[in-house]
Amino acid sequence: MDLFEYQARDIFEKHGVPVLGGIVATTPDEARAAAEQLGGGTVVVKAQVKTGGRGKAGGVKLAHNPDEAAEKAGQILGMDIKGHTVHRVMIAAGAKIAEEFYFSLLLDRAERRYLAMASVEGGMDIEQLAVERPEALARVAVDPQVGIDDAKAREIAQTAGFPAEITDAVADVFVKLWGVYKGEDATLVEVNPLVRTEDGQIVALDGKVTLDENAEFRHAEHGGLEDAAAADPLEARAKEKGLNYVKLDGAVGIIGNGAGLVMSTLDVVAYAGEEHGGVKPANFLDIGGGASAEVMANGLEIILSDPQVKSVFVNVFGGITACDAVANGIVQALEMLGDKETKPLVVRLDGNSVVEGRAILEAAAHPLVTLADTMDGAAAKAAELANA
Repeated sequence: MDLFEYQARDIFEKHGVPVLGGIVATTPDEARAAAEQLGGGTVVVKAQVKTGGRGKAGGVKLAHNPDEAAEKAGQILGMDIKGHTVHRVMIAAGAKIAEEFYFSLLLDRAERRYLAMASVEGGMDIEQLAVERPEALARVAVDPQVGIDDAKAREIAQTAGFPAEITDAVADVFVKLWGVYKGEDATLVEVNPLVRTEDGQIVALDGKVTLDENAEFRHAEHGGLEDAAAADPLEARAKEKGLNYVKLDGAVGIIGNGAGLVMSTLDVVAYAGEEHGGVKPANFLDIGGGASAEVMANGLEIILSDPQVKSVFVNVFGGITACDAVANGIVQALEMLGDKETKPLVVRLDGNSVVEGRAILEAAAHPLVTLADTMDGAAAKAAELANA
């Protein structure tokens, strides 16, 4: 789950990371009041959207007094920034910046460890810096069992070329940002820019945090950080039912067991769709290993609720859960849905007990169900039906 900047700022403050005052506003009047609360002087009005490039898009503006803060907020609220509508702004206290730096801590899946990245050239597009001047971005591996202690923090600072006179202060902030990463079960903690102010303070001026939703059971408070208003209603319903579902922009609904198989199914359907009017997958839905009737019914109900869906492709490889159990689940799910099931299903079964599974579906003889022998054949049939 990606957080808004103001949410990242609040979490930073919770873990002792030095930040400036920031207040969220949803109207120009609230922005004026926030600026007054922050002392009535210079503030920065910052669009709160989960995408980069806000400054270039005009979503970050300086205001020198409360009335100007209200004016700038009025200009930013309602903006479209890379497809994200601005519904709120953060009124942030101003700072006299002497230098801008960069720091991030992320999950390096390929190496099965964490990776800290830092640069004394912050404030710019870090992806651009990494491509044009990779030597300016230090990359330091972090052992998950150790994390970032004072010694590792100093190593990161020295590798990135931070001036010796601020190494102590910068290292202290790195350790606290590790506290955010570990304490909140994050997969990304980024500060750009991390600044040194004219009076010598090291401050996290902007933050980006991504939380691992698999760790929600340890953080009941994280539920309140979700942006319910921006959530896709189908995805929200699927989450309530415990389904691993992602809405896509296509016409073929997809149900599979196992993330790898579902991803492959998306590719095969997209390829087959090129021969049938450019039909594309409508969703990602992994029902996992336990394809019970209830799970199958919940999955079908979510997919059939999508008006863009014209056909459904059920692609199951029987493993721990055998194909006959999956087939029974499909039959019972169709019975449970009744008249709600009005769109054709193409079912491809393979693996454990495939013969028995196919026999169950053939005996049921549901008029909307078509059995397919191969994954490619099933994808082609589902695309054909959706296009028809």
